[in-house]
Amino acid sequence: MVAQVRKKKKVAGHRPGDVEEAAAAAAAAVEQRRRRLLLHHLLLLLRPRGEITFTFRNILMARASPFPPLTRRKIASLKLLIPCVLVLSVAVIVVTQYFHNISYLLRPLWDTPPKPFIRIPHYYAPNISMPQLCQLHGWGILPTPRRVFDAVLFSNELDILEIRYGELLPYVDRFVILEANATFTGIPKSLSFLENINRFAFAGSKIVYDMLPVMEMDPGSHRQPFHVEAGHRRALNMLLRRSGIAVGDVLIMADADEIPSPETVQLLKWCDGIPQVMHLELKNYMYSFEFPIDYNSWRATAHVFTEHTLYRHSRQSNLLLADAGWHCSFCFKDIKEFAFKMKAYSHADRVKQDSFLNPDRIQRVICNGEDLFDMLPEEYTFKDLFKKMGPIPKSGSAVHLPSYLIKNADKFRFLLPGGCLRPG
Repeated sequence: MVAQVRKKKKVAGHRPGDVEEAAAAAAAAVEQRRRRLLLHHLLLLLRPRGEITFTFRNILMARASPFPPLTRRKIASLKLLIPCVLVLSVAVIVVTQYFHNISYLLRPLWDTPPKPFIRIPHYYAPNISMPQLCQLHGWGILPTPRRVFDAVLFSNELDILEIRYGELLPYVDRFVILEANATFTGIPKSLSFLENINRFAFAGSKIVYDMLPVMEMDPGSHRQPFHVEAGHRRALNMLLRRSGIAVGDVLIMADADEIPSPETVQLLKWCDGIPQVMHLELKNYMYSFEFPIDYNSWRATAHVFTEHTLYRHSRQSNLLLADAGWHCSFCFKDIKEFAFKMKAYSHADRVKQDSFLNPDRIQRVICNGEDLFDMLPEEYTFKDLFKKMGPIPKSGSAVHLPSYLIKNADKFRFLLPGGCLRPG
């Protein structure tokens, strides 16, 4: 019985060397796997020229790294990608925010200047007769003067309009003025001219006025301000026909702040042989007559009226009468008028930030001759662009300005040198 039990135990047990052999086999398998993995890492470290980098540091890194080689490459690529994405995002934000400035800075590269005008020299001196002045221009003299019609679209430029009418009153036969109850951008506005009609009583008998009712544009409207402005000009064409203008009369087309000089209007009235259509070169001013810019204002025109004449504010001729008057942009008395104009006119999209309308900022800008919209000059050459960068230099001269302005200097002190401070 005892012998049988011992026999069973002997059969069920293991030989004394079996455990050691199994352990050795397992260790050999682990070592073989480790060597294969190490060889795999070494092959991945091959240089492009096929040269193996057998450095102890690389071997240790290959053995110690918790990531497979492909994962490490992805991490390295990701580290490179993140800065690129950040740089690209910043670039997109900058381009979006400062698109206009970037566009204007590069304008000499992508835009070409318009065809140059043929400038007609302008002769004038006191105490020179009209026949002699007309002759200097190569024109004859009429036996009787033409009638002159002055047509403008009016928004809220009461002060500059008074200067215009006061300056041209002796020479203009009809002042045709159209006023709307909304701006080109669809903002409702008061009928400023009609409400202040008594201010223009001195020219009352010559004024032909009408009001254009304009529906307020919805916020989602696709009507562009320039399209609305074109509609206003078409309405002014109809008003002109009702004003009594006739073929052969002179029609001056200009914005309210584009004022032809009396000398210019006299030539138009008296000289025979003037061009059928010619542009008027006006001296540009900004904020007041303290900040002269250049002579690049040309949109005002003088027409010998025909049945086909239409009111426009764009290029209509290659002829340009030199030094024909003044163009005073944003020449307002009150800060609130500046803010209103910035939101109301056709370029209202230039107001990129609400801070642009801050009264303190507007006051600082107009006293320093800076740009209300923080924009670069609109020029076609880098030379002109760099020349006009920065604030407009101040002028201390009040010579050769509208005589009505000088006669009423106390009333219009804000438009003269040293008068930049405006009431709110």
